Amino acid sequence: MKHNLKYYYNDLAEKFTIQKPWDIIIIFVLNVLIAIPIFIITHQNLIQFNWYLHLDRVLLFVVILIIIQLVLQAMRRITLISVFLYLIALFYGTLFGKYNFQTVFIEYQSMLYAMAENPYPQDIIVDKLLPFPNKNKTLNAIEYENPKVRDFAIRAIKKNVMEAKGYEEYLTIIQCFAVFKEINSNWTYVHDPKGEEYIATASESAQYLSGDCDDHSILMAAAVKSIGGTPRLIHTDGHIYPEILIGKRADMENINYLIKKVLFPKESANKPIHYHIDERGNAWLNLDYTAKYPGGPFMKEAILSALTLD
Repeated sequence: MKHNLKYYYNDLAEKFTIQKPWDIIIIFVLNVLIAIPIFIITHQNLIQFNWYLHLDRVLLFVVILIIIQLVLQAMRRITLISVFLYLIALFYGTLFGKYNFQTVFIEYQSMLYAMAENPYPQDIIVDKLLPFPNKNKTLNAIEYENPKVRDFAIRAIKKNVMEAKGYEEYLTIIQCFAVFKEINSNWTYVHDPKGEEYIATASESAQYLSGDCDDHSILMAAAVKSIGGTPRLIHTDGHIYPEILIGKRADMENINYLIKKVLFPKESANKPIHYHIDERGNAWLNLDYTAKYPGGPFMKEAILSALTLD
């Protein structure tokens, strides 16, 4: 049995033998693709000596390249066969499936950007929460099935057209960002009547784009829900703000790139993306009225309760 397996392996290796210098070139390209994310992680966690012309970082990258190259060369047959099979899978995905060369490029690009620009995202586990204040009134005010609310959301999408080629799977979230832009660009903060807690309905706030933080959160949640997004409201000490469900951490990497490089590059320049991770590992992006881009700074961070509309 062992003899047969060895025979099949040697036979397969001979069939997929790549002539020099192409074998070295393929291994080196693979080396670079592996070395870049390893370098990003390494240099972020090591002491930087700030040598002239960043020679310390250049030396670090060269050392990483050499080590990976030696490992890949030592495993040359397995490496080349794995690359060949992976390319076949990508060609098949390009012709018949969804996972293709463009998908790989987008995910690699998003991963590198997330590692370089936002290496320490804010992850806060939301657990053991208190009851949400005025829960029934708030739920009744989130009129996501009201035609006026959906009409408002659709007009916002058409007005704030956002294109992100290659990110079609995030179309709903991108459209929710258009709604966010419309609301936050035009919102006027207005206090409640003195001594009272006035909760405006979403249709009322859609007409005037005015109110306090709970009115803003209700409108945002209703508009997002009306076009297929999943919102939730976060209650903190004296403040309420909305968040939108992004997905898992891998999705957050793609959304991070979309916000900072494609959809809101000026508004988010040199600024971190703020989000929460709940007890199920889901990422929720901040949509507070104080922010000029999705994922802006938290106005209040201590979470007391949450109201999810799923």
